[in-house]
Amino acid sequence: MKSAYKNELADAAGVSYTTFYRWLSSKREDLAIFGVKPTAKMLPPRAVEWICREYGIDY
Repeated sequence: MKSAYKNELADAAGVSYTTFYRWLSSKREDLAIFGVKPTAKMLPPRAVEWICREYGIDY
């Protein structure tokens, strides 16, 4: 898995960036484990992998 922008993952999930942002807002504590801040636009590989597994995104 590689790093990705939030908008790329939103496109892969088939939802708007706003909806995707809301999804991630509900998982802030989990994302903090990966060092992801709420304002981050780029997500590290481990966070991308976790998000894809959590939401069933084929990226």
